[in-house]
Amino acid sequence: MKPSPTRRFPAQPRHHHLRRALLPALLASLFSATASAADLLTITRDALTNNAELASARAQSSSVEAGRDVERGDLLPQLNAQGNLTHTHQFESQTGTGGGASGLTGDDRFNSAGITLEATQALFDARNSREVARAEREIDQQLYRLAATEQQVLIDVATAYFDILRAHEILEARRAQERAIGRQLEQAREQFEVGLIAITEVQEAQASFDQARAERITAESNLQVSFEALERLTGQRYGEVDALGEAMPIAPPTPGDRDHWVTLAMENSPLVLASLAGVEVSRSTVEVARAGHLPTLNAFANYQYADSDRDNVSGHDSQAQVGLAVNLPLYTGGRTQAGVRQSSFQLEASQYDFEAQRRETVQRVRSLYTQVSNDVATVEARAQAIVSNRSALEATRAGYEVGTRNIVDVLNAERSLFDAIANHAEARYDYVLNLLSLRQQSGVLDLATLEELNGWLKDESVRLSLPEEGAY
Repeated sequence: MKPSPTRRFPAQPRHHHLRRALLPALLASLFSATASAADLLTITRDALTNNAELASARAQSSSVEAGRDVERGDLLPQLNAQGNLTHTHQFESQTGTGGGASGLTGDDRFNSAGITLEATQALFDARNSREVARAEREIDQQLYRLAATEQQVLIDVATAYFDILRAHEILEARRAQERAIGRQLEQAREQFEVGLIAITEVQEAQASFDQARAERITAESNLQVSFEALERLTGQRYGEVDALGEAMPIAPPTPGDRDHWVTLAMENSPLVLASLAGVEVSRSTVEVARAGHLPTLNAFANYQYADSDRDNVSGHDSQAQVGLAVNLPLYTGGRTQAGVRQSSFQLEASQYDFEAQRRETVQRVRSLYTQVSNDVATVEARAQAIVSNRSALEATRAGYEVGTRNIVDVLNAERSLFDAIANHAEARYDYVLNLLSLRQQSGVLDLATLEELNGWLKDESVRLSLPEEGAY
């Protein structure tokens, strides 16, 4: 969402200070009244409409479809017309070589005009027919590439969206860490002033606070950068997005069989299917090259009309022809044979490309399935780590108060707790994105998948605006 443009009010000296105080509040109220957070589904639809890479892929698909019509045109009737209008000025000079012959000279001027109409129809042209068949295979391949691009846009949008939520949760953890260590620093200073602790403990607290502040600044920067990725994908700027609810289930992939996901990928992955279609395109190219050995048969009809006023003769000449024309290539300098060899090697290369794509997809699906399954356990372990670190922090604080622990122990416990909170956020969003990536590699990632995930978002939003430097 774009904020409303800033209104400019005429200055009035009497109420200048009052207006300066009320203007920010007025603008904030206008913004909050008109702006609303964007959810995953809304941003995804924006991307499907405005994404530049997807628009390019769609245009490329239209271009390939038009190429089929180009090839098909050679098999349809051809009609050509040719005309000419000529003025001729002829000079003659002849000298006789016999006895008594005299030289003869003369000029001649005349106009002539002509027109030719010719129609042809291919009756048998194996090369052009096979070029049309190849164009059909290219359309199939391009449609799979377009589907792959669409799925890539979906995963890119989801990644950018959840990277924002990830950065927000980590930022919240770092802000809380900075506040907690800041309070510890203030307490250490107070205790030092009354002589309860040494200056070294204050310095330890100050060092930890400075580190926490640096981590908070980095987290703020990451949040700002993560919002920029959505603008690149959709062409629009968003001021806030909906957050992900804690109730979203963290469960293993369904069905829970890795081989099933591999089979699913072999049947549905647009990358695998596009590579397989590429093999068919190369095979069609071989057939086109081999067709260079075959004859062509065309039917033709033409009409010619010519008129001239030379030698003061009136009238015109005309003729019409109807017939068949056969062309049989006998020798083309080895060009046809070389073309067959070249396309055969290209077919072999495309087969290896398909095998490479198949192996890569199988490896990615297996790895992602394993990763998602492990992510489930990792999220649970990270959640338990938060509980354990919170209990450890409380015990360390209690020990510090009775003198069995020092301030370094407390600071380390503080850092461990907030690291655990940040790590839990990392693990949670890793699970979501790995699960979506598994569906993408299997060829089953679609808008309905993101719509279902969108249902787990909550009304609470993540804003791009950040607090002022140094606030904690």
